[in-house]
Amino acid sequence: MVALKEEVKEETKKSEDIVEERIYTVPLDRAWIRPRTKRAPRAIRLLKAFIRRHMKVNEESIKILNEVNERIWSRGIQKPPRRIVVRVTKDKEGTVTVHLAEGG
Repeated sequence: MVALKEEVKEETKKSEDIVEERIYTVPLDRAWIRPRTKRAPRAIRLLKAFIRRHMKVNEESIKILNEVNERIWSRGIQKPPRRIVVRVTKDKEGTVTVHLAEGG
């Protein structure tokens, strides 16, 4: 019970720290230009480049959550999705976190 209360406090604290939040549809079509065995890693790099360009941050401050990574790798290395809808949040320290958008 105490751990649950701490999680709720952390969640509200994190929501207060959010400076900016945006929803993007990221095109990953360029990953399909690569050979079949290199497409999913290329899609991850494309996602990071898109976020870096649109949120104006450097590579080290981007954090892609596991749920986004699993969505890109869901059909294996050879068939990543053509596009993905993500919710991007930026906190006070400048750290950008990439979440899956609800219903996307």
